Amino acid sequence: MNVLALLRVAMRALAVNKLRSALTMLGFIIGVAAVIVMIGVGAGAQARVEEQIRSLGSNILLLLSGATTSGGVRLGFGSNLTLTEDDAMAVQRELPEVTAAPALRGSAQVVWGNQNWSTVIFGVTPEYLEVRQWEIVVGLGFNPTDLAGATKVCLIGQTVARQLFAGVDPVGHVIRIRRVPFTVIGVLEGKGQSLMGTDQDDLILMPLSTARKRVLGAANIAKQRSVGTIWVKVRDGYDMKAAEEQVRALLRQRHRLQPGQDDDFSLRNLEEVAATQEASSRVLALLLAAVASVSLVVGGIGIMNIMLVSVTERTREIGLRMAVGARTRDILGQFLVEAVTLSLIGGLAGVLIGVGSAFAIAQMAGWRILLSPEAVVLAVAFAFAIGVFFGFYPARKAARLNPVEALRFE
Repeated sequence: MNVLALLRVAMRALAVNKLRSALTMLGFIIGVAAVIVMIGVGAGAQARVEEQIRSLGSNILLLLSGATTSGGVRLGFGSNLTLTEDDAMAVQRELPEVTAAPALRGSAQVVWGNQNWSTVIFGVTPEYLEVRQWEIVVGLGFNPTDLAGATKVCLIGQTVARQLFAGVDPVGHVIRIRRVPFTVIGVLEGKGQSLMGTDQDDLILMPLSTARKRVLGAANIAKQRSVGTIWVKVRDGYDMKAAEEQVRALLRQRHRLQPGQDDDFSLRNLEEVAATQEASSRVLALLLAAVASVSLVVGGIGIMNIMLVSVTERTREIGLRMAVGARTRDILGQFLVEAVTLSLIGGLAGVLIGVGSAFAIAQMAGWRILLSPEAVVLAVAFAFAIGVFFGFYPARKAARLNPVEALRFE
């Protein structure tokens, strides 16, 4: 009996008990739909983490100023400005494998016309954009003259541009930051959220000297050339761990720290943080897919159960087919095709429901969903494999029936 004949016989047998066939397929429909949704959610989360990692820049070390204690209360890193612009220059000079960019951070209310917005202010050097791999989509960047002359110019992020200018080209307009007029010379490209969930586009960049003297600087900050952070970009191909140790050793030497004495700064390898986040996201995606796959296994057990019942109910039919010349492989093929047909129809229906559910979840919950053709094919192939695996035993049992005993069965 050829495959088409087997398929026709199988479809007729399934059509006799439509409700039972539909309920049997329900396990596969739910299983495949769940697998597709979970893979889509997991892949979307992983893609989001990868975007956040890229937004930070590649091969980045982050130096934070040390902590201080006030009234018995220990404040966080950055509360005691132990890093200076000279430290950044020394790192740049002594370690040719890296590029260092000091930054001074604060916050301020920004005003343009009748619009105002509270945002984060960063005083930076021209190297900052290179280290963070941050492009300027409109306008120009800083130059050494702006840094040397403490020029009142600034670059604004996408969020600030949207909140203050609402569609107007910001370049050339004058905004007031803490009552100091600044000319907007450029708009930064969008970076999105950071790994910590903060909006990286809600900021204003200005020359470090300008920030220190006119906006953020106190007398001791201006005198000591203090900065809150130093971003260090390691050259591609150079060992990040070696660079981290070299930067730490150099700063400990500059700060005259004795062996055994704690660092007065914090050094973070963002590559390690990003790798941990990415690994966690990947494990979560695999876990979700594994949990969803349990539904497919349950559906397979349902198929085996129904097919065993079907073999019992159709024992006389099987005996009659054997009596008129049906071979063992014909009976085996008939029941196996029935099991696979149930699993494939359920799988295809599950694909449609899963894709629809994934997009519905994305719309309602605001989650990012990433569906790939490979995931859909994998889910259907898994459903097919489950159908063959759990359908083989009932089919083999039917094929091994004794024709004489089968005809006598009541």
